Amino acid sequence: MPSGVDFRQKTGVFTIIKTLHMYQIYKNKHFPHFPLSLLAAVILLYFGCALAVEKPHQGEDLLLDAYHKHRAKLEKNDFGFPLYLASSEHSGTLHVDVYGIIDHPFSSVTDMLKVQGNWCDIASLHPNVKACTYVVFPNESRLTFYIGRKARQSLEDAHQSVYYYKNVEERQGYLDIVLSAAEGPFGTKDHRMRFEAIPLDTGKTFAHVSYTYSAGFPANLAGKIYFATLGRGRTGFTVTGTDGSGNPIYIGGQRGAIERNVVRYYLAIQSFMDTLHSPEESRLTMRLSKWYDYTSRFRKQLYEVEKKDYMEVKTEEYKKQMVLQQRVLPAIQSAPGPSKP
Repeated sequence: MPSGVDFRQKTGVFTIIKTLHMYQIYKNKHFPHFPLSLLAAVILLYFGCALAVEKPHQGEDLLLDAYHKHRAKLEKNDFGFPLYLASSEHSGTLHVDVYGIIDHPFSSVTDMLKVQGNWCDIASLHPNVKACTYVVFPNESRLTFYIGRKARQSLEDAHQSVYYYKNVEERQGYLDIVLSAAEGPFGTKDHRMRFEAIPLDTGKTFAHVSYTYSAGFPANLAGKIYFATLGRGRTGFTVTGTDGSGNPIYIGGQRGAIERNVVRYYLAIQSFMDTLHSPEESRLTMRLSKWYDYTSRFRKQLYEVEKKDYMEVKTEEYKKQMVLQQRVLPAIQSAPGPSKP
C-alpha cells in the first residue's frame, strides 16, 4: 500500500486530469468561449491547498505505514523483542533505521523525550559517550557529547560534538525530534539523529530511531585502518550471507559500526523509560544495569567489557557529567546569546 501522502498526491493529480477532460467535453457543447485555462488554475489552486493542508501529517502517516510494513518482522526476529533494523551506505554517507516498540505509553515517552536534559542521561549510557551537557536558549537548544574510548578517559581528551536539538513536531499522536551536528569524531560530518514516535492501540509506543553521517576521506581511511586491525571481527546486525557451516555472516566495517551505535542508543531510550519510576537514589544504577542486560543479548555485536567494569566507569563518568553541567549553567547565564552555526 502506498504511503498516505503519495496516495493523496496521485489521487489529486488523477482527479484534476479527469475533471479537466470532462469539462472540455461539456465546454465545447455549452460554453465554447470560456477559457479552459481559467478553470484549470482554479482546480489546481484548490487541490494544491488541499495537498498542502495534508503535508504536515506525512511523518505520522509514513511512520504508521512503516509499522504495518515491518509488523511481521517486529513480532518475529533474531533480536528476541520487537526490533527491526535496516542500513545503507552510498557515496560516503551511512544511514541506519531502527524501528521498535517501547513498552510505555506514548504520552510518557513524549513527556520525557521532549526534555533536552533527558537526552544527556540517555546518550551517556553509550560506552563511547563519556559525558553530555545541555544548554537551552529561547530559540535553540544544544547538547555536547564528549565522545571517546570505551575505557576510562579524561574529558579533556574526548572529542566534543555539539548537537542542535530541535523538536520538529509535537502533537497528539506524533512526536518528531532531531539532533544534528556539523562535525563528529575522526573527521565525520553532517551527523543527524532522528526520533519519531506514534501511539499504538496496545498502550505502547512505536518508535523510529535513525542516524546518518558523512564519512569523508579522513574517516574512511581511519575506518579502513581500524577495521583491518583492532576492529577486525567487529560486526553489525545485517546478515549478508552464511558460511560453510550455515552460520550467518554479518555486515562489518563502518556500516556494522553505525548499526551497533544506533541499537545502543535505541536500547538506551528503552532503559531510560524502564527506570523512570525507580527510586531516585538508585535510578542511575538500575538504568546502567538495565542497559547492560539489554545489550548483553547481542554479545557478538555489543559486548565490550564485563558488567561490573561498565557500571563502575559509567558511575564515575556520570558524577563528572553532573559537575560539568553545573559549570555550564553559570556560563550560559553570563553569555550574550546563541549564534547559529
